[in-house]
Amino acid sequence: MPNNRVVVGLSGGVDSAVSAFLLKQQGFEVIGLFMKNWEDDDGGEYCSTRQDFIDAAAAADVIGIDFEAVNFAAEYKDRVFAEFLREYSAGRTPNPDVLCNAEIKFKAFLDHAIKLGAAKIATGHYARLAEADGTFQLLRGLDQGKDQSYFLHRLSQAQLSKAMFPVGHLQKSEVRVLAEKAGLPNHAKKDSTGICFIGERPFREFLERYLPRAPGPMVTPDGKWIGEHQGLMYYTIGQRQGLHIGGLKDSAGTPWFVADKNIDQNKLVVVQGRGNPHLLNQKLRADDASWIAGHPPDEITASGPVNRGASKLGAKTRYRQTDAVCSLSSETSQVFALSFEEPQWAVTPGQSAVLYQGDVCLGGGIISARL
Repeated sequence: MPNNRVVVGLSGGVDSAVSAFLLKQQGFEVIGLFMKNWEDDDGGEYCSTRQDFIDAAAAADVIGIDFEAVNFAAEYKDRVFAEFLREYSAGRTPNPDVLCNAEIKFKAFLDHAIKLGAAKIATGHYARLAEADGTFQLLRGLDQGKDQSYFLHRLSQAQLSKAMFPVGHLQKSEVRVLAEKAGLPNHAKKDSTGICFIGERPFREFLERYLPRAPGPMVTPDGKWIGEHQGLMYYTIGQRQGLHIGGLKDSAGTPWFVADKNIDQNKLVVVQGRGNPHLLNQKLRADDASWIAGHPPDEITASGPVNRGASKLGAKTRYRQTDAVCSLSSETSQVFALSFEEPQWAVTPGQSAVLYQGDVCLGGGIISARL
């Protein structure tokens, strides 16, 4: 008899709970697993780990599945949080959720699930899988407002071969209806935002605990002194809030934005107006690339793809963004450049540039330079 045991990552939220419920309905042997990834201040007001565990356990009880908790805090600190701090120290803006999926949810968690005798793991991500000739494709979730393929673009063929995304074909509204009909206690629970170790707290307040302030000048692109910043790591390209620039002569009340960071001179470059040319870039370079197929895609240009009938190549330089039509130039399997048809706003080193062809997520890399 084939192995039909699936370990579901139960986060305490409605998406993972419905994933477990659907798999149980489909006849799989389901085990719920709660991952504890952070414990430095998990009793504080900003981290909801304890309540999430209670909600996950309650959902497992209603569904009627075995449930256990596992602590990956050491792995998280070593593989995700340490990289998070290194990137901010270097003046970049990382996306720890991308790294967490590749290193924790689909590596440490997957390894643990296999030890439990599982054939597959499942999560509540809004994404889909397709298989053709033994090769797996990662597809967008059908709910365009909830699609999470961006955060999964670093997964390998081996990881995808063991993955299931039971709610990827559903709308969020449908998931909540299913949860309520099933009597799941978290059917109306608010979606979590951000990562647990930051929670809803002020970001700078959290970062200051690990990276001390390093004040320096805040200047315009032509070198005019505007004020003082508190440390380049506390700011990101395109940031408007928290600059504390006001009342300057001749400023005309136009809002200021972070346009660049001069790491060598510890200068924060700011400009006025969201449409300022210093906030727009037509090209970027990315490194540390990861490709779903295991290799870079065949060259696809903005004027059309090599494969007849397929979609143009598009890319996101941040999660909440529509695809921007672009051309890809692979320098190596690990390094590539993108040229966009239209200039992109606030391209940010450290963030992920993720490539798509239609609904298919091809992979991506970490933005290293704006060109």
